[in-house]
Amino acid sequence: MTKLPFAKMGFPEMYEEALVRPLFQPWAALLLDDVGLTDGDRVLDVACGTGIVARLAKERLGAVGKVVGIDLNPQMIGVARRITGRIDWREGDATALPLRDKEQFDVVVCQQGLQFIRDKPAAVRQMRVALDTGGRLAVSTWCSDEDSPVLRELRRIAERHTGPISDTRHSFGEAGPLEALLRDAGFHHIQSKTLSRTIRFEDGSVFVRLNAMALVGMSTASTAMSAEEREQVVAAIASDSAALVRAHTDASGFAYEIAATVATARA
Repeated sequence: MTKLPFAKMGFPEMYEEALVRPLFQPWAALLLDDVGLTDGDRVLDVACGTGIVARLAKERLGAVGKVVGIDLNPQMIGVARRITGRIDWREGDATALPLRDKEQFDVVVCQQGLQFIRDKPAAVRQMRVALDTGGRLAVSTWCSDEDSPVLRELRRIAERHTGPISDTRHSFGEAGPLEALLRDAGFHHIQSKTLSRTIRFEDGSVFVRLNAMALVGMSTASTAMSAEEREQVVAAIASDSAALVRAHTDASGFAYEIAATVATARA
C-alpha cells in the first residue's frame, strides 16, 4: 500500500499505519493460536477492520486455506484491499453476514469488534450460522479501561474537555456476559480467559492523538462540534496528556498495560 504523509491520512489509514503493528497484531497472533489453524481451513474474520487477523491467518495457511474478511466500514475494507488482494474482502454487517449460498467456514474470529455491534446476539448467531459442524470460534474484547491506569487517566484528561465519555472499546470486557452470549447462540465447549500485555509505541504522541480522536468521537459533546472545534479539542487533550506520556516513556518508547477477554467455542 502506498503510504500518504501521516497528516494527510484518513482515520482508517492512520489506524493501519500507527495502531495495527504495536497494538492489534500481537493479539491477533494469540487469537489464531487459540483456534489452532490447520491446513485447508476456511477462515472468516468478522469486523475485520483493515484485516490484520485475516492477513496473519492467510500467512499461516498459505495457498491451501481460504480467508474472508468482512467489515461494515467501506473505508476500512478499502485499506485492506490495498494491502493485499490474496484475501476475499467484503463489505457487510455482522448481523447479516454477506455469505454466499451454503458458504461455511471451519474457523470464525472476531477481534475487538463485538463490543461495537448493537445487536450482539444477532451477530453471534450469524457467526454460528457461518460455521460448519465442529467449527471453531474465537472472540476477543478489551477489558474495562478502569483496569488500565494509563488508559483510565487518558480518558479522564479527555473528559475535562468533553464531559463524560462512554468508551465503547471497553464496554464488553467481562467473561460472564460473553460466555452467556455464545451459549445462547448454540455454541458449546466455551472457554474464556483474561490476558494482559504491555503495549509499546515508538512515539507515544501519535497514539495519544489517535486515542483522543476516538474519545472525542465517543463523547456526547462531539455532536455539537464543528470539524474545526473537534480538532481543537483533540489537540488540547493531546497537549494535556503530554506529561502522562513522558512518565510512561523510556528508551524503547511509550508503554502501557492493557487486558482483553478471549473466548473460544465450538459450533
